[in-house]
Amino acid sequence: MIVSTQEQPETGRAEVTVATEDAGSRLDACLARHLPEFSRNRIQALIKQGRAHIGERTIVEPKYRVNEGETVVLELPAPENADPEPENIPLNVVFEDDQLIVIDKPAGLVVHPGAGNWSGTLVNALLYHCGDSLSGIGGVRRPGIVHRIDKDTTGLLVVAKTDKAHQALSEQFADHGRTGPLERAYSALVWTAPGRASGTIEADLARSASNRQKIAVVRHGGRHAITHWQINERFGPIGEEPLASLITCRLETGRTHQIRVHMAHIGHPLVGDADYGAGFKTKAARLPEPLRAKVEGFHRQALHAGLLAFAHPVSGETLKFESPLPADFAELVAGFRTLGTSMTKIKP
Repeated sequence: MIVSTQEQPETGRAEVTVATEDAGSRLDACLARHLPEFSRNRIQALIKQGRAHIGERTIVEPKYRVNEGETVVLELPAPENADPEPENIPLNVVFEDDQLIVIDKPAGLVVHPGAGNWSGTLVNALLYHCGDSLSGIGGVRRPGIVHRIDKDTTGLLVVAKTDKAHQALSEQFADHGRTGPLERAYSALVWTAPGRASGTIEADLARSASNRQKIAVVRHGGRHAITHWQINERFGPIGEEPLASLITCRLETGRTHQIRVHMAHIGHPLVGDADYGAGFKTKAARLPEPLRAKVEGFHRQALHAGLLAFAHPVSGETLKFESPLPADFAELVAGFRTLGTSMTKIKP
């Protein structure tokens, strides 16, 4: 049981007395059970740093077996500031509490600093917006990114504000909703239309051998990837092959560029996708005005993360959020509807 947790100005400490039921268990496991606000990985790191003490002894082995009656003192250093600088970037906050924040991301906003994007990212914006409400992910005062969407993809994104939330949300995303309420759905505008109303794409993905900036479907050595798709609407003169279609994609895995690559793989790349749909530029050139101008002026993939559901990391309550298509995407869809439209009628 926990005897006390004492906060001090520059650091803190937690004292855990080993109860009968904890005797013989690993030190890291014992502390993780009684200090649920910290992930086990974080506790292991603190032990290895020499911050766990039993009496006059410093224990540096996470696998140390604890004995009944021992009192473990764990030093809790104050969270360090993250390297990225806080930046006052406007955010569309859909939901926020002391554990997490849900953002409706606009096009053009990179999620995490990296090569060529060391500032102006969602992380920079969150450091400014959240401030001291970030309790520290892995000992660093930073937002916990548990999933990402591409720079030019819009839509819903959840970010952890605490170590506990980061661990719980990461586990949900790793599980891909197989045993919990996690759900992610994307709206995508693709060229032409599959011959069925719905389907599943199961194709492994890896970095392209010819262009390391792109992802490709591979037979061997890739990461397992599954995308479920369903046609919502087809665009084009009735009785003719559709020129485009609006589909919903649901992810069973979350790989880089997954929807974009999978849809291109089955011959239906996303409208506006210069990386994976460049071969369809001739179709855009044959569109009537003003739709042609709309398509040629749409300089990103037509992909929007419109639905996100997950279990709250503390309360367990299922949270579900929906986001409408952004204005430019909605305007593009409206333009295609002028060609004629039909809802899904083909049997899967």
